Amino acid sequence: MTRELTYGLAINEATRQMMEADPAVFLLGQGVNSPWYVGNTTTGLKDHFGPERVFDTPVSENAITGAAIGAALAGMRPVVIHPRMDFALLAVEQIVNQAANWRYMFGGHTGVPVVMRAIINRGGEQAAQHSQAFQALYAHIPGLKVVMPSTAYDAKGLLVAAIRDNDPVIYIDDRWLYTYSDDVPEELYEVPIGKAALRRCGDDATVVATSYMAQEALKAAAELATGGIEIEVIDVRTLKPLDDALIFQSVAKTGRLVVADAAWLTCGFAAEVAARVASEVFESLKAPILRVALPDTPAPMSASLEKVYYPTAKNIVAAVQNLLNR
Repeated sequence: MTRELTYGLAINEATRQMMEADPAVFLLGQGVNSPWYVGNTTTGLKDHFGPERVFDTPVSENAITGAAIGAALAGMRPVVIHPRMDFALLAVEQIVNQAANWRYMFGGHTGVPVVMRAIINRGGEQAAQHSQAFQALYAHIPGLKVVMPSTAYDAKGLLVAAIRDNDPVIYIDDRWLYTYSDDVPEELYEVPIGKAALRRCGDDATVVATSYMAQEALKAAAELATGGIEIEVIDVRTLKPLDDALIFQSVAKTGRLVVADAAWLTCGFAAEVAARVASEVFESLKAPILRVALPDTPAPMSASLEKVYYPTAKNIVAAVQNLLNR
């Protein structure tokens, strides 16, 4: 049975159902009981499961992430919340040096089944230290899996898959998506890690997008269609491992590629997608690959500057039109 559910509540439901199904699952992090920190993604969980399985922590990102990794090595399945992805940088030593490496250092005999929920809080005049998106940093690290759902259906299914996975997963959710809603099954289900979603078919150009930019890409597709331009929209869902096959197949058909990722342009995830396509299906390209990303500047605090800084559907429309005019 399905019903309409918002993205934030889909995360909440996935967490609750996994905690009910598996006593090894528990939730920790800063502000886990605060809508100001985590929206409605944990509402009611502490009341339902008690403070031993849902607990707020001191402001010590490195320590709480290390504790979660230790619990995972001991057989638990922790979900640690970093309500500002920016401040999860204080835990990078634990994530990169410890969680990502233990399976290899133990010769494959044990994994680290921990989920790090890193929340992007872009916009709202939060400025340079509260608005950053570091997905490319984590996708660069061997041993980590990185997911970025853009729909409520995927938010639930990917979180279930992440909690069940025996390796560390960086689960990145963007608060700009929390009010988006779509049909979500009541029962537990998984969205497989490593599989992108073909959101719309088209022949004129391919748009590969992450997170909220996948929603913007669909808006761009609708606008372009009024002018007779049909683009193919691929929502990557998983940045690592990346679904190369679907992307290559689409670009081979359309011959044009725009990659939309709301993080910095230089050395970003969009550059990785562009490089892979150029390496594998270069002969299919009819025009250069274009990237829609953030400018290489820190996030502004001014609301008027934010409107220019953050890419939207109009930037994707302009990029597609640029390609078609080449």
